[in-house]
Amino acid sequence: MLVVEDEPDIRALIVHHLAADGFRCRTAGDGAEALARLRAGVPDLIVLDLMLPGIDGLELTRRLRAEPAWATVPIIMLTAKADEVDRVVGLEMGADDYIGKPFSPKELLARVRAVLRRAKPADGDRALSGGEIVLDSARHRVTVAGAPVELTPKEFDLLHALMASAGRVLSREFLLNRVWGYARADEIESRTVDVHVRRLRAKLGAAGRQIATVKSIGYRFES
Repeated sequence: MLVVEDEPDIRALIVHHLAADGFRCRTAGDGAEALARLRAGVPDLIVLDLMLPGIDGLELTRRLRAEPAWATVPIIMLTAKADEVDRVVGLEMGADDYIGKPFSPKELLARVRAVLRRAKPADGDRALSGGEIVLDSARHRVTVAGAPVELTPKEFDLLHALMASAGRVLSREFLLNRVWGYARADEIESRTVDVHVRRLRAKLGAAGRQIATVKSIGYRFES
């Protein structure tokens, strides 16, 4: 979890209840710090105050939704601005839920769990397909034109990340965090992703061309 809240007492309260429920939390006191935290690693969910110094919550949400690596991260807005028009604006900007202050910690936890369930539905193991490539998560199996392809676990996870976000550009930093679990992927000078993509393309044969390189950014799976 990433908790973005400029009031230290409220931030500590949120972290206390999330941690007690088993969630690991990082925190930020303003929008600029939140962006730095995001570059260091993509969280499963963001609890976001709207009334932040500098980059406010709405502007931060706009930037998140415009960045492919962060576009699908669930956001729960938590703010004293609880008028209907504010809720509508927040939701239309891309928030997944909206809680007004003062809030109940139990309600916040319930909404966090609900948003995470929606973000990671029960059919997360469904097969992914694009062109002649079929990736079956449940069976951990990849086929090209019906023929099985043997991949290493990291190659499989890399292909899964790309196919699950087909059409979107995924940065090398995002892939290092998602596939390899590097917490500060933006600070690692590594050709790990490029090497694995090259090997993955080779194993996929002609279908490997569906993994497109986006110069200076990362990769995109073209279905």
